[in-house]
Parts: sequence; structure tokens; C-alpha cells
Amino acid sequence: MIIGIPKEIKNNEFRVGLLPVGVEMLKEAGHRVLIEKSAGQGSGITDTEFESAGAELLDAATDIYAQAEMIIKIKEPQPQEYDFLKPGQIIFTYFHFAASRELTEAMLEKKVIAFAYETLQLDNGELPCLIPMSEVAGRMAVQEGAKYLEEPMKGRGIILGGVPGVTPADVVILGAGVVGSNACKMAAGLGANITVMDVNLNRLRYLDEIMPPNVHTLMSNTHTIREAVLKADLVISSVLIRGAKAPCLIDRNLISQMKHGAVIVDVAIDQGGSLETSRPTTHEEPTYVIDDVVHYCVTNMPGAVARTSTYALTNATLPYILLLANNGYEKSIKDIEPLRRALNMFEGDLMIKEVAETFDLPWKEI
Repeated sequence: MIIGIPKEIKNNEFRVGLLPVGVEMLKEAGHRVLIEKSAGQGSGITDTEFESAGAELLDAATDIYAQAEMIIKIKEPQPQEYDFLKPGQIIFTYFHFAASRELTEAMLEKKVIAFAYETLQLDNGELPCLIPMSEVAGRMAVQEGAKYLEEPMKGRGIILGGVPGVTPADVVILGAGVVGSNACKMAAGLGANITVMDVNLNRLRYLDEIMPPNVHTLMSNTHTIREAVLKADLVISSVLIRGAKAPCLIDRNLISQMKHGAVIVDVAIDQGGSLETSRPTTHEEPTYVIDDVVHYCVTNMPGAVARTSTYALTNATLPYILLLANNGYEKSIKDIEPLRRALNMFEGDLMIKEVAETFDLPWKEI
């Protein structure tokens, strides 16, 4: 199989879809690997390293898309990349279709075979290609939240951990999964007063056992969310429904009653956001203010720490890239259950119920 790795072009996206070791392993398995020149530069990987591993370096993304049977990316194809795609071409990347009708319809029109990292699922429910970036995003959420609580950033002008004689900040984390637990670790280490909320009581019991005393667990419902958010200096939203649009947990009315200068980091923005007031932002312009509440809604948070993120993600994706390349899409869909669950589109047909329900589109069983 001919595998192509184009350079990412989303705003301030510096990750790359494959490491030199992945090139080497694919070459050993008999595949060709085409990489756009300087694709790894933002992650600290040189063209020479890729070339030494056996990659063929090409000057332009158009050449990659024209020749490759499978495209490996980090982020969803951008509008300027749509015309490069070919019917029947395999695209393996993060898609987050439920967040964008435009992307969904464009990929259906292009008749690509879309495998999504975020819906690749094991029998135990684990999402192995989503976990590493959720770990990064959870830790980054606290860093970014702490920064935007500073007065020059339109925040409340407070430090998360407080100082002797001054109380620490109140941090509310919605969702106790991978993002939430990693945010807990970071915020707890900085000395904040943390409330983590979830609908899964067993998950809350687990966090209650392993987290330090400044982390408190609370069952999530409309009443407890309202009470916690009104007291919060920093809210981190990390709710996830596999393949579907994130539920709206905080409406505009509640936003208007929050503390002036409070900060919300909506990590769920990749799946459409969990605030009524959420809209996607970029690393160049990461925040906006509504009702004196700072909103941070960057859709590719891990892209800012590209070296860490690239290595963390490719540790998880490489085994499935190899399986897909070695078996082809037909055998992969038939015999490899995680890849079967990762299939979102097949040559013009939508194959994932959650996205179909989001946009009221027809879909087919695999």
C-alpha cells in the first residue's frame, strides 16, 4: 500500500501523523511511505530522519494526495484540502464529524473511506487513540485556565493555589474520565480547591480513593452543576459521548450569573462544545469573553505541545495503521473489530449512527 503523510495545515497545528519508526515498520512490511517535506519540523523531526527510515519526501501536499492510497493525518481535512481527496481513498485521522455538518457533507461527497481515531474502540469500551490526546488536553486545560485567570487576560486576577492567608481558587471539572482525571492531577498539584463531577458513581468513588484531599467528588445533575459553576473560578468541561455531539451542560443564563472574570475551558469543543456559548477558537485567538466570562475553546489544544503530543499519539495509532495497511480496508472492516468501529464513512455512505442522528442524515449498518 502507498501511505501518505501530508503536513498539517490547521491553525498552529504542529503535530505529524507518523514517526520515523513507523516509516521503518511500514517499509519492512512492504509498503511505500510518502511524506511531505518539513511535515515533522514542528514536532522536532527532520526530513533527514524520515528519509533515513525509508520515507520518500515530496515537495507538495497535492503530490501526496495524488499518489497515496491511505492518508494518515492528525486533524480533519481542512476546506483547502477537500479537492485533493479521491473516491475510495482511505483517510485515517481525527474527524469529530458530529461537530461539523460542512465536514460531514464534504467527506460524503468525496466518497472517501473515513476511519476516525476517536471512534476506534476496544471491546472493554476503551478508546485507545483518543486517550493520549485526552491526557494532554486534560493537563493543558489547567495550564491554560490558570493563565487566563490572570488580570491581563481578562480573568479574575487570581492564582490557582492561593498563598498563605488567601484561599485557593475553586476549580470545577465536568466529567471524570481521562481528561477530567488528568485535569484533577494538575489542579490538585497546584493547590486549588477542586470539585470533579460525573454521572458515574463508581468513577467518582475511584477518584475519591486516589486523589488528594483537595479534590472533592460530586454527582452530576442539573442542580449540582448549577451550584458548582456559580461558585467556580475555573470550569473545565470534558464530557464525551463517543461519536456524538457533546451535550450542552451550561446555558447562556447560567453563564451570565457566573463570577466576573471566571474562566471556562471547553475541552469538549472538538465534539461541538458543552456550553451554549461555545464556539471553536484557535491558538492565535484562543479566547473570547461573554458576560465577563472568559471562554477558551481551542479545537486542537495538543497541537501547541506538538513534540509531546506526536509521540504520545503515534504510540497509540501505529499498531492500527499497520493493521490497516497490512490487511487492507475490506479485511480490516470484516475481521478487526476496533477498526470496524472506527469506520465512519464508506464511499459516500455514512456508517455511524451518532453522526447521522446529529444531522438527521441517512446511514447504513456496516
